[in-house]
Amino acid sequence: MAKKKNLKTQKDAKKGDGPEGLMRSLFERMEAEADAEALNDNVITPFIAALEEVCEARGYQLNIYGEKSNIVFSGSEADAEAIYKMVEDYLTAKEGD
Repeated sequence: MAKKKNLKTQKDAKKGDGPEGLMRSLFERMEAEADAEALNDNVITPFIAALEEVCEARGYQLNIYGEKSNIVFSGSEADAEAIYKMVEDYLTAKEGD
């Protein structure tokens, strides 16, 4: 027998809330931006700012591995800069391959 979704999940799905709704909303906003600079300014930077505030307030350190991307929150400017440099060095070296 198939499992029934709980009522909250059903309501969220109908309203477009929940993880899938958030993904669709972000996708639509990202897709509407004309170029990478606008995408960064209007979607990515505000998203990252919110992530940083929540993580810092809760004392989180995150290293999120996606299928084709990574997001790291260390809570430290020095760590963020070092991680950024490591990634940039890696991508630059990969261009030479």
